[in-house]
Amino acid sequence: MPKLSEYLTIKDAAEFLAVSQNTLRNWEASGKIAVHRNPMNGYRLFKTQDLQNLLEEIEKSAAPANPKSRRPRQAK
Repeated sequence: MPKLSEYLTIKDAAEFLAVSQNTLRNWEASGKIAVHRNPMNGYRLFKTQDLQNLLEEIEKSAAPANPKSRRPRQAK
């Protein structure tokens, strides 16, 4: 049985990722992030590890593929 401490509410998950709650709802709708529901009240819950994995994916995509391949600008 999973521990509730492994999950964050939408508010906490949004703060963790530094995005809005609506952004998380959109990512859920488009399948970019898995959401779990609290069986008692139906609130969205996000697994902390899923959020961490998403952050790592974002950081990888934001980093230049090969920073050494960039050529410096030439002066005019």
